[in-house]
Amino acid sequence: MNMIEINSVSMRFNMAKEKHESLKEYFVALAKGKLQFEEFYALRDVTFNVEKGDFYGLVGLNGSGKSTLLKIIAGVFKPTLGTVNVRGTIAPLIELGAGFDMDLTARENIYLNGTVLGFTPKYIDSKFDEIVDFSELWDFLDVPLKNYSSGMVSRIAFAIATITKPDVLIADEILSVGDFLFQQKCEQRMRELMADGTTVILVNHSIEQIERLCNKVTWLEKGRVQMTGDTQTVCEAYKLTTR
Repeated sequence: MNMIEINSVSMRFNMAKEKHESLKEYFVALAKGKLQFEEFYALRDVTFNVEKGDFYGLVGLNGSGKSTLLKIIAGVFKPTLGTVNVRGTIAPLIELGAGFDMDLTARENIYLNGTVLGFTPKYIDSKFDEIVDFSELWDFLDVPLKNYSSGMVSRIAFAIATITKPDVLIADEILSVGDFLFQQKCEQRMRELMADGTTVILVNHSIEQIERLCNKVTWLEKGRVQMTGDTQTVCEAYKLTTR
């Protein structure tokens, strides 16, 4: 069964041609009708399916459209053309700090971010110790997140997003932040979720991690699908272009 169906998806952004030194200059140009844009396609005619139980990888150089595609799957962006159909619940780990208030403590942010993800305060109460245990941040629970490292923010974000068993887990570079032992812990948590039926989509610059974890891969290049298939075949072809 397909959990995610991506059909002829294109994503167009309008980018200002001229640089404006201030917001005032920008709005003056806009009011006078002198603001000129050029079209930029982050994705063009992308099509592939992700089946239930897949550990699916997306590879490609910076600017290839990987993160844009994940945001479309998560419902953050609506595609300019094409459709994306997702079956079931999604736990998105797309941007570190999204859904957090960096001036609040980790304790406060667990409730804030949990609410953003649709959890009730009562449910978060019942899972609070589990979240903090997994993140290993008991000693920093009442420290504002602005004083956390990116790796510590990653720990909290991952722990909150995976306290339930979502149908689809989307992870964008989440395993590239933090220490090696915690990365292993996150990998083990994802395997446990998959054992319970969760489908995982992973973007990571570490091709070795993609090769180790994923069973299928799509390679994006300049917004287009270059190749889709089993991990070994796609990754070997991709590595030939990056040597």
